[in-house]
Amino acid sequence: MSRALCPRCERPERACICHWVRPIDNGVSLLILQHPDEAHRAKNSARLLDLSLQNSQRVVGEQWSDAALGELLNRADESILLYPETDDLPAPRYPDPNDLTERNDTGPRRQLVVLDATWRKSRKMLYLNPPLHALPRLALTDTPPSRYRIRRARKPGQLSTLEACCYALAHLEGERVDYEPLLDAFDGFNDQQLAFRPKP
Repeated sequence: MSRALCPRCERPERACICHWVRPIDNGVSLLILQHPDEAHRAKNSARLLDLSLQNSQRVVGEQWSDAALGELLNRADESILLYPETDDLPAPRYPDPNDLTERNDTGPRRQLVVLDATWRKSRKMLYLNPPLHALPRLALTDTPPSRYRIRRARKPGQLSTLEACCYALAHLEGERVDYEPLLDAFDGFNDQQLAFRPKP
């Protein structure tokens, strides 16, 4: 017998995460390109992120046609890829918001694009989707230690998708939106998942 799923978060009802959702009206929109392997993984943080942000879209897949991906990217005047610099596939670096003229509601609509996958699979997604190559990249530096306690980081400084997007959006928005309530809820999400682990 299949388990009953919550229609909102798409998780088993006993593991529903809807009570951790914190509605946030983000000024820079978010496009989550999620690898299929992550879509129903219990430890994945992107679903909670997508449910909480008012201006967010989650699209599951590994490769899209140039036309389909172009349509997603062209929803905004400017799309920025949250991804570290890579020597084998150079891309323009997104400037610091402090170096730009003040943005307001009548200025260009910006969109943060994130690849929700393991590091290895995110690199494959990047290579398989040429329209992403031309996007200016934003790489996070000097972030707080990760609060992601249910999934082991392979390298120091690695963050969950939720944490990385919260810090990146806050950076792009000049700290005008408070993401701390969602980060605090993320702590509760971690506690909930840890409670399902067998006792030693």
